[in-house]
Amino acid sequence: MTGTLVLAGTPIGDTADAPPRLAAELAGADVIAAEDTRRLRRLTQALGVTPTGRVVSYFEGNESARTPELVEELAGGARVLLVTDAGMPSVSDPGYRLVAAAVERDIKVTAVPGPSAVLTALALSGLPVDRFCFEGFLPRKGGERLSRLREVAGERRTLVYFEAPHRLDDTLAAMAEVFGAERRAAVCRELTKTYEEVKRGPLAELAAWAAEGVRGEITVVVEGAPEKGEQDLSAEELVRRVRLREEAGERRKEAIAAVAVEAGLPKREVFDAVVAAKQAGL
Repeated sequence: MTGTLVLAGTPIGDTADAPPRLAAELAGADVIAAEDTRRLRRLTQALGVTPTGRVVSYFEGNESARTPELVEELAGGARVLLVTDAGMPSVSDPGYRLVAAAVERDIKVTAVPGPSAVLTALALSGLPVDRFCFEGFLPRKGGERLSRLREVAGERRTLVYFEAPHRLDDTLAAMAEVFGAERRAAVCRELTKTYEEVKRGPLAELAAWAAEGVRGEITVVVEGAPEKGEQDLSAEELVRRVRLREEAGERRKEAIAAVAVEAGLPKREVFDAVVAAKQAGL
């Protein structure tokens, strides 16, 4: 009989948020695969748990190499517990490869639900939560980051991102450029920790705030694009959006058509705005 892979959610800040089942799984697992074994030790000490199983590291650097080893443990009947530094494994953390490999071998995969920075930030943001999409971390390079943001410029669902504190100001500035300076957003910092902070406002305002320096673990929640016809865009804004798409490699005709769809306007109106700007030398 094959074993079971258990994905366990861990606290994103306050260890008192650990789900009740987590302690039992930590104590009884045959193998614990941890993103950081030192953090695991601190967590077990805080929970008053002494693991009896073997503890191995499982992080981005060794995930590919260690996955086959863990799958063989599972195939041999072991109960393998996977934990990451905070939140749910596989969600911008190690885990996907192991889950996919276990599923391929028809090995049971289950989970211990736990805290999630994505859902916590979404709930605290004050933005619509009925429909949302998680975009993870944006690329580090500026050009790639802008391209990724342009892909979702017309997305109407609320967007959730993770970001490093030293890149936050650049990311918010890029979002203001692509999504519009007035698009609402919330920066959630150090969730459930002592210095928890949720900063809400237009993207341009948040970018200016972040330029002064922000510390801690960051989750950014951004309002989705307005419904067609909701926005009353100026001719200048229409031209700006067309140019952004052209800079990304789109032909002008395609860029005009895409902006017209986003704005809920006839293509002719966007075309006329572009022609007028060109004639005015803008």
